[in-house]
Amino acid sequence: MQRVCFQLQVKPDRLAEYRERHAAVWPDMLEALHASGWRNYSLFVRPDGLLVGYVEVTTTIEDAQAAMAATEVNARWQAEMGEFFVDLDGAAPDTGFLQLEEVFHLEDQLAAATSSTTGTSAPGTTAPSPTDHSDSAAAASRRTEGDPA
Repeated sequence: MQRVCFQLQVKPDRLAEYRERHAAVWPDMLEALHASGWRNYSLFVRPDGLLVGYVEVTTTIEDAQAAMAATEVNARWQAEMGEFFVDLDGAAPDTGFLQLEEVFHLEDQLAAATSSTTGTSAPGTTAPSPTDHSDSAAAASRRTEGDPA
C-alpha cells in the first residue's frame, strides 16, 4: 500500500462551500474512490485555504488516479471542484496537486529498529534501506519541483 500526502490551495472565499460539499460527497463518488483503491483518505484545511490530503492506495497513486479517471462520476466531481482551487494551471484537482515527500513513518522505523537489534524484520515487514529510492519517491520529487503529474 502506498501512502500519499498532497497539498492544494482552496480559494479562501470558497472555503465554506468547499466544506459543505465535502460534508456530503456523492455516494457514487465514494464508491468509485473505494473501488479504485483509495483507502484511509482524509482532507485537512487551514483557515487560509491550505488543503492537505492523505490517502493510502492499494497500488500506486498513478494507478489509482487512472482508475478514477475512467469513471464518469469523477469527471463530474472534478469539473465541479476545479473552481474551488487556485494555481491548477488547467489540471483537475485530483491530478494538479503537489505531492509531498514522506520523511518519517513510525512503523517503518520501528521495523528497522527491530530488524537491526534482532537481525530480522518483523513478521510481514521489510526493513527500509536508507538508499532505497522508489519510483514513487522520484515522482514526488518531480511534483515538488513543479511537475504536477
